[in-house]
Amino acid sequence: MTAGGIWPAIVGTFYLMIGSALFAFPVGVMSGIYMNEYAPKGWIVRFIRMMTNNLSGIPSIVFGLFGMALFVNYMGFGDSILAGSLTLGLLCVPLVIRTTEEALKAIPDTLREGSRALGATKLQTIWHVILPMAMPNVITGLILALGRVSGETAPILFTCAAYFLPQLPTSILDQCMALPYHLYVISTSGTDMEAQLPLAYGTALVLIIIILFVNLLANALRKYFEKKVKMN
Repeated sequence: MTAGGIWPAIVGTFYLMIGSALFAFPVGVMSGIYMNEYAPKGWIVRFIRMMTNNLSGIPSIVFGLFGMALFVNYMGFGDSILAGSLTLGLLCVPLVIRTTEEALKAIPDTLREGSRALGATKLQTIWHVILPMAMPNVITGLILALGRVSGETAPILFTCAAYFLPQLPTSILDQCMALPYHLYVISTSGTDMEAQLPLAYGTALVLIIIILFVNLLANALRKYFEKKVKMN
């Protein structure tokens, strides 16, 4: 750990991705289910949907400042993996909501009606019929959102990131290193930029490989759930 290298930054990046997924997936999926299956159609739903779409276009640095104000200062988490994960999770939630809604809309209403005709409740229909069929698109949307946030610097700049730590984090309340912030510091600090450039290019390459891996994982999970749905 004291000899340098980007291994701690790689580990920290995965910690943040996992933490943000644990927050964004249940919140986004449940919100999408409510919006599509339960909420009465009207101007309120249209307004919420419009605001959700607008959240997707807000610059990530605004989320970083919001995360610092809410999670770091007001809730007292300090600069920590928890604060960073929650902030990145907020960045993911609008995309997960939208993806869940679109996935649920693609399911024919005849399946809902058939399930209800057989005596299933609305909750049972959603849980056992609708959601499993929509899951491939939902999972794909979540992982693509995580691929996006894995490269974000501004949110973690204000909530959790450190340039160097002597050991790996042992608690969600510890700070962590992360590849985007590591790359930012390497690229903007120091007086000998020629010596820094190989380190920056190497870090950028690792970050790109991680994002490509996340995208491949999204495709693999999509095919797995599609095959599972067909078997059922």
